[in-house]
Amino acid sequence: MYSSPSINDQLIMRCEQLEQLLIALRHRGYEVVGPTVHNEAIVYNVLTSINDLPRGYTDEQDGGVYRLKRRNDDAFFGYAVGPHSWKQFLHPSITRLWRAQRDEQGIHIAVSDDDSHRYAFIGVRSCELHAIAIQDRVFLQDAYIDPIYQERRKDLFIVALNCGQAGGTCFCTSMQTGPRATTGYDLALTEIIDAHNHFFVVQIGSEAGADIMHALECQPAGDEEIARAEQVVEQTARSMGRQMPTSPQGIKDLLARNLEHSRWDDVAQRCLSCTNCTMVCPTCFCTTIEDTTDLADKETERVRKWDSCFNVDFSYLYGGSVRTSSKSRYRQWMTHKLSTWFDQFGSSGCVGCGRCITWCPVGIDITEEACAIYDSEQKES
Repeated sequence: MYSSPSINDQLIMRCEQLEQLLIALRHRGYEVVGPTVHNEAIVYNVLTSINDLPRGYTDEQDGGVYRLKRRNDDAFFGYAVGPHSWKQFLHPSITRLWRAQRDEQGIHIAVSDDDSHRYAFIGVRSCELHAIAIQDRVFLQDAYIDPIYQERRKDLFIVALNCGQAGGTCFCTSMQTGPRATTGYDLALTEIIDAHNHFFVVQIGSEAGADIMHALECQPAGDEEIARAEQVVEQTARSMGRQMPTSPQGIKDLLARNLEHSRWDDVAQRCLSCTNCTMVCPTCFCTTIEDTTDLADKETERVRKWDSCFNVDFSYLYGGSVRTSSKSRYRQWMTHKLSTWFDQFGSSGCVGCGRCITWCPVGIDITEEACAIYDSEQKES
């Protein structure tokens, strides 16, 4: 029996022990959330057992295309990413900030009634770990801390997943964000499956992770199992569905030099300003505030909701909108995401998950747009 696992140890976890992992997390007070199948897509929701996982499913993704398909094996995590990102749990789409009620005794104000959560996330990809780290910088590492995000982020337990396959729109290798989880997790799983074996190689990333694995009594991974896990990740890295034309820093400088490029007019003719790309993006964080009052004028509340820079009203100032055209709004989104985000937060705002490509109804591809500008610059030089 292996009784004293520690950080960086690699262990073997059998499929039945995956169920034990979920049970152990619930016993420690975590609300366990992970991938499930709902409405023909992989979405994140509360898990009651491993039977809720999308076992035997994969996804087919391309520009404006997403389809679930059956695999020829029983892999638990044999898909890329769906429309959901983990930000919906840490930075909810709708949050009541305060509510005021008036009665005979006066006005009573209650601050946010956001429920307390102690989450355990199951199956967090490396690109998503980087997305959470980006939102940590936005909400926690500046002069102004978001208390709702801070409370939900506190004590978060993360079971990461080293990707076993790349989706058709993935480009994490270009953004240097995957497919291997390198930091920010408590446990990192690599799923190994063939005709004779089905198990996980688990790497411990924290003391909390070591404590959980101690309870499961898993055996150490041998050189052969560790080598097979390495091969899985290396194969995934070689099979990316998309590529950026240059490094993240190179893209930053490229876009900064081409704010008046003719490609912006081209993409504007296709963009519907539907906001899908920002809603599915794991790093976008823009919000708006809405105040409402009941007809009796006895109760009012202030609610924060996700918003998008593709909405005309988003940049509305007294006298009109700052960005009235689809061209200016798309350019703002892409240049902020890939370029000026460096100036604000010290990194790119893109993690290469490909969701914005998959869920764009007209298949606009951020990598294609960057490549078009890059190629035209190369021809001119």
